[in-house]
Amino acid sequence: MSALFITFEGIEGAGKTTLARWLSERLRQEGIPSWLTYEPWEPRLREVLLEQGDLQREEELLLFLADRAIHTRHIRHALAEGKTVVCDRYADSTLVYQGYARGLDIEWVRQLNHFATGGLQPIRTYLLDLPVEIGLQRQRERNRIGAEVIAFHERVREGFLTEAGREPQRYLVLDATQPLEELQRALWEDVRWLLGHSHPPQAAI
Repeated sequence: MSALFITFEGIEGAGKTTLARWLSERLRQEGIPSWLTYEPWEPRLREVLLEQGDLQREEELLLFLADRAIHTRHIRHALAEGKTVVCDRYADSTLVYQGYARGLDIEWVRQLNHFATGGLQPIRTYLLDLPVEIGLQRQRERNRIGAEVIAFHERVREGFLTEAGREPQRYLVLDATQPLEELQRALWEDVRWLLGHSHPPQAAI
């Protein structure tokens, strides 16, 4: 069985971190080696990107790409060790937040992402989709990006859905307004299929 690279994406408050942690624990229970990780990853860059408020959009983009280049090296190492990597945000977030939402050229951002990752893409990206108002209400703490205006987060949501339509073979869109147990069921059904343990899953919820 090959190690998988799985990512979680979505707007603020969609439940990415909760489900990524749950999946990592479920893999552990099943005896499947895994590594749970997240972006921004490098601690010093994470602090600048999420807490400091005076970054220009170009500066923000380049810092995210630098963080991703460092992070991807560790992801490749984990995959080479046979660990399934579960990542809370990855390259799609930069494409959507800095491209669709900040207004930078989307294809240029796509090319820079490819450069930073060396072309490494997840086999599956779970997009947790829900209305922006609900997501923001769920947030316990808001970082610099989470504190953006509603219109910004609407562009983020639209960007993710556009990318999911562009790559339906990689993305699986889940309705994040559903109960947690339903999301976990749909998620594990798909992961078991990716691992080769079951028949193709039913349609996403």
